[in-house]
Amino acid sequence: MGYEKICFTASPAEVAQEAGRRLASRYGSVAADEADVIVALGGDGFVLATLHDTQSLGVPVYGMNRGTVGFLMNAYREEGLRERLEAAELTEIHPLTMHAVTLGGRTQDALAINEVSLLRAGPQAAKLKIFVDGRERMSELVCDGAMICTPAGSTAYNYSAHGPILPIGSNVLALTAVAAFRPRRWRGALLPSTAHVRIEVRDPDRRPVLAAADSLEVRNVVSVDIHEEQRVTHRILFDPGHGLEERLIREQFA
Repeated sequence: MGYEKICFTASPAEVAQEAGRRLASRYGSVAADEADVIVALGGDGFVLATLHDTQSLGVPVYGMNRGTVGFLMNAYREEGLRERLEAAELTEIHPLTMHAVTLGGRTQDALAINEVSLLRAGPQAAKLKIFVDGRERMSELVCDGAMICTPAGSTAYNYSAHGPILPIGSNVLALTAVAAFRPRRWRGALLPSTAHVRIEVRDPDRRPVLAAADSLEVRNVVSVDIHEEQRVTHRILFDPGHGLEERLIREQFA
Protein backbone atom coordinates (compact mmCIF):
# COMPACT_ATOMS: atom_id res chain seq x y z
CA MET A 1 0.00 0.00 0.00
CA GLY A 2 1.10 3.59 -0.48
CA TYR A 3 2.31 5.71 2.40
CA GLU A 4 2.42 9.04 0.60
CA LYS A 5 1.10 11.26 3.38
CA ILE A 6 3.27 11.09 6.49
CA CYS A 7 2.62 12.59 9.91
CA PHE A 8 5.85 13.11 11.84
CA THR A 9 5.56 13.30 15.61
CA ALA A 10 8.44 13.58 18.07
CA SER A 11 9.06 13.29 21.79
CA PRO A 12 10.01 16.47 23.70
CA ALA A 13 13.71 15.49 23.64
CA GLU A 14 15.72 17.94 21.52
CA VAL A 15 17.32 15.15 19.47
CA ALA A 16 13.84 13.91 18.53
CA GLN A 17 12.51 17.40 17.86
CA GLU A 18 15.44 18.20 15.57
CA ALA A 19 14.98 14.91 13.70
CA GLY A 20 11.31 15.72 13.27
CA ARG A 21 12.10 19.11 11.77
CA ARG A 22 14.61 17.65 9.31
CA LEU A 23 12.34 14.81 8.22
CA ALA A 24 9.30 17.06 7.84
CA SER A 25 11.34 19.43 5.69
CA ARG A 26 12.55 16.56 3.55
CA TYR A 27 9.36 14.54 3.14
CA GLY A 28 6.58 16.91 4.14
CA SER A 29 4.24 16.35 7.08
CA VAL A 30 0.45 16.34 7.46
CA ALA A 31 -1.89 16.17 10.43
CA ALA A 32 -2.43 12.73 11.95
CA ASP A 33 -6.05 12.51 10.76
CA GLU A 34 -4.91 13.12 7.17
CA ALA A 35 -1.95 10.72 7.19
CA ASP A 36 -1.42 7.30 5.64
CA VAL A 37 1.24 6.55 8.25
CA ILE A 38 2.56 8.12 11.45
CA VAL A 39 6.32 8.20 12.01
CA ALA A 40 7.05 8.51 15.74
CA LEU A 41 10.51 9.76 16.78
CA GLY A 42 11.56 8.90 20.32
CA GLY A 43 11.71 5.82 22.51
CA ASP A 44 9.34 3.01 23.38
CA GLY A 45 7.37 5.16 25.79
CA PHE A 46 6.71 7.73 23.10
CA VAL A 47 5.60 5.06 20.62
CA LEU A 48 3.17 3.69 23.21
CA ALA A 49 1.79 7.19 23.78
CA THR A 50 1.45 7.70 20.01
CA LEU A 51 -0.42 4.40 19.62
CA HIS A 52 -2.79 5.39 22.41
CA ASP A 53 -3.34 8.89 21.02
CA THR A 54 -4.05 7.73 17.45
CA GLN A 55 -5.89 4.44 18.05
CA SER A 56 -9.18 5.80 16.70
CA LEU A 57 -7.55 6.66 13.35
CA GLY A 58 -6.56 3.12 12.33
CA VAL A 59 -3.28 4.48 10.90
CA PRO A 60 -0.11 2.37 11.27
CA VAL A 61 2.75 3.74 13.36
CA TYR A 62 6.40 3.42 12.34
CA GLY A 63 8.81 4.28 15.14
CA MET A 64 12.37 5.49 14.68
CA ASN A 65 14.69 5.49 17.64
CA ARG A 66 15.53 8.92 18.99
CA GLY A 67 15.26 7.89 22.65
CA THR A 68 16.96 5.68 25.22
CA VAL A 69 14.89 2.49 24.80
CA GLY A 70 13.99 1.19 21.39
CA PHE A 71 12.48 -2.30 21.49
CA LEU A 72 9.46 -1.10 19.51
CA MET A 73 11.59 1.13 17.29
CA ASN A 74 13.33 0.93 13.94
CA ALA A 75 16.83 2.29 13.41
CA TYR A 76 16.99 6.01 12.70
CA ARG A 77 17.98 6.97 9.16
CA GLU A 78 16.83 9.95 7.16
CA GLU A 79 17.57 8.49 3.73
CA GLY A 80 15.11 6.28 1.85
CA LEU A 81 12.25 6.62 4.30
CA ARG A 82 9.48 6.13 1.76
CA GLU A 83 11.14 2.96 0.49
CA ARG A 84 11.48 1.67 4.06
CA LEU A 85 7.82 2.36 4.73
CA GLU A 86 6.73 0.51 1.61
CA ALA A 87 8.87 -2.52 2.55
CA ALA A 88 7.89 -2.52 6.24
CA GLU A 89 6.15 -5.49 7.85
CA LEU A 90 2.87 -4.90 9.66
CA THR A 91 2.20 -6.27 13.15
CA GLU A 92 -1.28 -6.01 14.68
CA ILE A 93 -1.77 -6.23 18.44
CA HIS A 94 -4.70 -5.93 20.83
CA PRO A 95 -4.37 -3.99 24.09
CA LEU A 96 -5.64 -4.92 27.52
CA THR A 97 -8.58 -3.09 29.03
CA MET A 98 -8.57 -2.22 32.73
CA HIS A 99 -11.58 -1.42 34.91
CA ALA A 100 -10.42 -0.19 38.30
CA VAL A 101 -12.54 0.66 41.39
CA THR A 102 -11.11 2.79 44.19
CA LEU A 103 -11.76 2.96 47.93
CA GLY A 104 -13.96 5.99 47.37
CA GLY A 105 -16.06 4.17 44.76
CA ARG A 106 -14.58 5.98 41.76
CA THR A 107 -14.12 3.91 38.62
CA GLN A 108 -11.49 4.28 35.91
CA ASP A 109 -11.28 2.51 32.57
CA ALA A 110 -8.10 2.49 30.48
CA LEU A 111 -6.28 0.56 27.77
CA ALA A 112 -2.77 -0.87 28.10
CA ILE A 113 -0.58 -1.99 25.22
CA ASN A 114 2.17 -3.38 27.48
CA GLU A 115 0.70 -4.33 30.84
CA VAL A 116 -1.74 -3.61 33.64
CA SER A 117 0.11 -3.65 36.96
CA LEU A 118 -0.92 -3.40 40.60
CA LEU A 119 1.80 -2.08 42.90
CA ARG A 120 1.98 -1.42 46.61
CA ALA A 121 1.74 2.30 47.39
CA GLY A 122 2.91 2.21 51.00
CA PRO A 123 5.55 0.65 53.25
CA GLN A 124 3.73 -2.68 53.66
CA ALA A 125 3.48 -5.45 51.10
CA ALA A 126 0.26 -5.72 49.13
CA LYS A 127 -2.17 -8.58 49.72
CA LEU A 128 -3.99 -9.57 46.54
CA LYS A 129 -6.71 -12.10 45.73
CA ILE A 130 -6.76 -13.40 42.15
CA PHE A 131 -9.73 -14.66 40.12
CA VAL A 132 -9.58 -16.04 36.57
CA ASP A 133 -12.85 -16.27 34.62
CA GLY A 134 -14.80 -15.87 37.84
CA ARG A 135 -13.00 -18.64 39.73
CA GLU A 136 -10.77 -17.87 42.68
CA ARG A 137 -7.27 -19.10 41.86
CA MET A 138 -5.25 -17.56 44.69
CA SER A 139 -6.75 -16.43 47.98
CA GLU A 140 -3.74 -14.37 49.04
CA LEU A 141 -0.64 -13.23 47.17
CA VAL A 142 1.66 -11.19 49.43
CA CYS A 143 3.94 -9.16 47.19
CA ASP A 144 5.14 -5.79 46.01
CA GLY A 145 2.72 -6.15 43.09
CA ALA A 146 1.46 -8.19 40.18
CA MET A 147 0.87 -7.56 36.49
CA ILE A 148 -0.92 -8.92 33.46
CA CYS A 149 1.08 -8.36 30.29
CA THR A 150 0.60 -8.83 26.56
CA PRO A 151 3.14 -10.48 24.25
CA ALA A 152 4.12 -7.01 22.99
CA GLY A 153 4.81 -5.91 26.56
CA SER A 154 6.46 -9.09 27.77
CA THR A 155 10.01 -7.72 27.33
CA ALA A 156 9.22 -4.56 29.29
CA TYR A 157 8.37 -4.41 33.02
CA ASN A 158 7.29 -8.07 32.94
CA TYR A 159 10.76 -9.19 31.86
CA SER A 160 12.50 -7.18 34.57
CA ALA A 161 10.23 -8.93 37.10
CA HIS A 162 11.47 -12.30 35.73
CA GLY A 163 8.32 -12.96 33.75
CA PRO A 164 8.33 -14.98 30.51
CA ILE A 165 8.81 -13.58 27.03
CA LEU A 166 5.69 -14.31 24.96
CA PRO A 167 5.77 -14.71 21.17
CA ILE A 168 3.46 -12.51 19.14
CA GLY A 169 0.49 -14.58 18.02
CA SER A 170 0.77 -16.95 20.99
CA ASN A 171 -2.70 -15.91 22.25
CA VAL A 172 -1.30 -15.97 25.76
CA LEU A 173 -1.10 -13.43 28.58
CA ALA A 174 1.43 -13.54 31.42
CA LEU A 175 0.45 -13.04 35.05
CA THR A 176 3.67 -12.14 36.87
CA ALA A 177 4.31 -11.32 40.51
CA VAL A 178 6.62 -8.54 41.63
CA ALA A 179 8.78 -9.62 44.57
CA ALA A 180 6.37 -12.31 45.80
CA PHE A 181 6.76 -13.03 49.53
CA ARG A 182 3.99 -15.61 49.89
CA PRO A 183 3.63 -18.06 48.19
CA ARG A 184 7.41 -17.59 48.15
CA ARG A 185 8.08 -19.89 45.21
CA TRP A 186 5.21 -18.73 43.02
CA ARG A 187 6.51 -17.61 39.62
CA GLY A 188 3.28 -16.52 37.98
CA ALA A 189 1.00 -18.08 35.40
CA LEU A 190 0.32 -18.19 31.67
CA LEU A 191 -3.30 -17.54 30.73
CA PRO A 192 -5.23 -17.73 27.45
CA SER A 193 -5.76 -14.34 25.84
CA THR A 194 -9.52 -14.83 26.31
CA ALA A 195 -9.16 -14.92 30.11
CA HIS A 196 -10.87 -12.35 32.31
CA VAL A 197 -8.74 -11.61 35.37
CA ARG A 198 -9.99 -9.93 38.51
CA ILE A 199 -7.58 -8.85 41.25
CA GLU A 200 -8.97 -7.73 44.60
CA VAL A 201 -6.94 -5.86 47.21
CA ARG A 202 -7.11 -7.22 50.72
CA ASP A 203 -6.90 -4.70 53.57
CA PRO A 204 -6.68 -1.69 51.19
CA ASP A 205 -6.86 0.86 54.05
CA ARG A 206 -3.61 -0.31 55.66
CA ARG A 207 -1.99 -1.70 52.50
CA PRO A 208 -2.75 0.82 49.71
CA VAL A 209 -2.30 -0.29 46.12
CA LEU A 210 -2.16 1.63 42.85
CA ALA A 211 -3.07 0.25 39.43
CA ALA A 212 -1.37 1.34 36.22
CA ALA A 213 -2.42 0.75 32.62
CA ASP A 214 0.86 1.48 30.86
CA SER A 215 1.53 4.98 32.25
CA LEU A 216 -1.98 5.88 33.52
CA GLU A 217 -2.16 5.44 37.31
CA VAL A 218 -5.14 4.97 39.62
CA ARG A 219 -4.44 5.10 43.35
CA ASN A 220 -6.17 3.38 46.27
CA VAL A 221 -7.78 0.64 44.21
CA VAL A 222 -9.86 -2.13 45.77
CA SER A 223 -10.41 -4.19 42.62
CA VAL A 224 -9.17 -4.31 39.04
CA ASP A 225 -10.73 -6.28 36.17
CA ILE A 226 -8.54 -7.00 33.13
CA HIS A 227 -9.04 -8.66 29.76
CA GLU A 228 -7.81 -8.35 26.18
CA GLU A 229 -9.79 -5.81 24.15
CA GLN A 230 -10.38 -7.46 20.79
CA ARG A 231 -12.35 -4.46 19.50
CA VAL A 232 -9.19 -2.31 19.46
CA THR A 233 -6.29 -3.07 17.11
CA HIS A 234 -2.96 -1.26 17.09
CA ARG A 235 -0.92 -1.45 13.89
CA ILE A 236 2.89 -1.18 14.08
CA LEU A 237 5.37 -1.20 11.18
CA PHE A 238 8.85 -2.75 11.35
CA ASP A 239 11.71 -3.01 8.88
CA PRO A 240 11.92 -6.46 7.21
CA GLY A 241 13.66 -9.02 9.42
CA HIS A 242 13.34 -6.79 12.47
CA GLY A 243 9.65 -7.27 13.27
CA LEU A 244 8.27 -7.65 16.76
CA GLU A 245 8.05 -11.45 16.55
CA GLU A 246 11.70 -11.72 15.50
CA ARG A 247 12.76 -9.31 18.26
CA LEU A 248 10.90 -11.32 20.90
CA ILE A 249 12.62 -14.52 19.78
CA ARG A 250 16.04 -12.86 19.54
CA GLU A 251 15.70 -11.37 23.02
CA GLN A 252 15.48 -14.85 24.53
CA PHE A 253 18.93 -15.75 23.16
CA ALA A 254 20.66 -12.50 24.07
